[in-house]
Amino acid sequence: MTQRQALQLFENKKVRTLWDSEQEKWYFSIVDTIAVLTDSQNARKYWSVLKTRLKKEGSELTTNCSQLKMQSSDGKYYKTDVADTEQLFRLIQSIPSPTAEPFKLWLAQIASERLDEMQDPELTIDRALEQYLLLGYSESWINQRLKSIEIRKELTDEWKNKGLKEGVQFATLTDIITKA
Repeated sequence: MTQRQALQLFENKKVRTLWDSEQEKWYFSIVDTIAVLTDSQNARKYWSVLKTRLKKEGSELTTNCSQLKMQSSDGKYYKTDVADTEQLFRLIQSIPSPTAEPFKLWLAQIASERLDEMQDPELTIDRALEQYLLLGYSESWINQRLKSIEIRKELTDEWKNKGLKEGVQFATLTDIITKA
């Protein structure tokens, strides 16, 4: 497993993160996240109490969280409870703290937008265009990017019709096309 560690800062508080290139996921230290989102003097104790409460409620969040070795303040590596992005969002929803409220509002807004997009998929395209513009891409680049996505979709549809399986076979063919 190839991993890359990093520190993220939020309001001058550190959150240890770890990138797992095999799973293509970021993992976040739960205790660090709790320290950021609460005014608790002891984030470890807060997490322990929260885990107990979540288990009583029937939540499987604590069961699904794993432990990875992360560097602590003493420079040594210790197993630390971590959450991937989806688990982290669920954790944020479970924290009764005024500091966590802005995150909860943001999550609710994102969920509402995605549900709207499920009803009207054209909204997804509009959002993509808006995001590309916010990232500073030109309209001609955006049009070319959307066209390449359309062409890729047609190509993969054809591969599926010919009996190829998504995953390794698609990746191999895509790699060959990219090199050509």
